[in-house]
Amino acid sequence: MSNELVCPGCGNLPAGDEAFCVRCGMPLVAASGEQLDEPLSEAHERARKIDPRYTEGELVRVAGGRNQAEAELIQGLLLEEGVPSILRRTAGFDVPDFLAAGPRDVMVPEAGAEAARELLHSADLAPPARTAARPNPVKLVAAIALGGAGAALIAYLLQS
Repeated sequence: MSNELVCPGCGNLPAGDEAFCVRCGMPLVAASGEQLDEPLSEAHERARKIDPRYTEGELVRVAGGRNQAEAELIQGLLLEEGVPSILRRTAGFDVPDFLAAGPRDVMVPEAGAEAARELLHSADLAPPARTAARPNPVKLVAAIALGGAGAALIAYLLQS
């Protein structure tokens, strides 16, 4: 039985004892497709929980954590359902990498994005839906009219 690992996302063959692809960050799987009796490392044991249906496609953001610990909690929930994920520092937050401070994006392959969003929604961890706040037209016209009437009243009182 071969213990050779391969990346299911990009097909990269690792040179060393890595558990994750150095090119795309996906957990490595056995190249032969056979199950290994014993995991090679702790990271490999976590990777064994991954459902292969959720490993295809580009990485997309499905959630975010306010800090490293919160993002790892979300990542653990996804892994329990077989959805692989990686964490990336949210763009625009320049904090040294060795600090756990700062928000993190939780990224999953496109094939697992819908399952991840459903899971996070059922756990009340899904990011709020972004809806554009549209003002009520009646309130907008009323506010403009009241503002104009107020300005006219002030101008009248100043001229008297």
